Amino acid sequence: MATHIKLILLVTPLLLQGYLGYCQDASTPVAPWFVERYKISAGVFIPISETNIRVSGNSGTIGTDLDLEDDLGFEKSTTTFVAELQWRAWRRSRFDLKYFFLNRDVSKTLDEEIIFGDETYPVNTEIDAFFETKIYRFSYGYAVLAKPRYELGLMIGTHVVETGTGLTVVGTNVGGTASSDFDFTAPLPDLGIWGGYAISDRVAVNGELGYLSLKVDETDGRITTYNIAVTYKPIEHLHLALAYTGLNFRVDVTRNTLEGHLKWGYNGPSFAATYAFGKRPWSTSKIKN
Repeated sequence: MATHIKLILLVTPLLLQGYLGYCQDASTPVAPWFVERYKISAGVFIPISETNIRVSGNSGTIGTDLDLEDDLGFEKSTTTFVAELQWRAWRRSRFDLKYFFLNRDVSKTLDEEIIFGDETYPVNTEIDAFFETKIYRFSYGYAVLAKPRYELGLMIGTHVVETGTGLTVVGTNVGGTASSDFDFTAPLPDLGIWGGYAISDRVAVNGELGYLSLKVDETDGRITTYNIAVTYKPIEHLHLALAYTGLNFRVDVTRNTLEGHLKWGYNGPSFAATYAFGKRPWSTSKIKN
């Protein structure tokens, strides 16, 4: 009997310790390797733009519908910089902040008359034109499905679009010294879905899709976004991603004495490097290749 009691006293703590450890492991979330606490990304983006704009004056003049690439000679393809920060508050919750800018300008001799705002630019007028955009995007996502190898969630966010465009006459010609600028800042909220799938311990596919149409005060906007990326982890804390990204929006806005209509879409490839860091309060799944 004494031997049995000693054996029970010896084995019970070991069994209890194992049980508690099992419970702790069972309650610890498991996530794919690309789910990191913090991510800082920077890269290059090569968008192909299609830009249509019309700016009408308050005096009743109707602006010319301009295709900036075909009518004014703006380059369709450019190279620019993009940066992003992601914070995983918990296994299922993520916050994203993204920044993107695009500046384009061109010089052209007009082969047709253009009305821009309250100014008229006759044929053969030499002009300088510019189109500048900064986009700040903030979003929150929640993973409805959170599995060891994949996740799928819902997203709500907003794109703050700062846009400026204008025409300026250069030289001495029939256009005189006319100059017209139109700029605005428009918050464009969107709703969407996002997800990711770990193909192996080093390769994953991630994507998202968003859309919303909304009118607020004197701004009427519609936005569609998408992104699909293949991510590779060559070493710990470093992720490399090759993606194809698109953003298409339409904005009707009234500012001061001008009414503007802008339809802009950019779609193209991007390459980004990500530094991942921070202690993760979840474990990472191991995938047999």
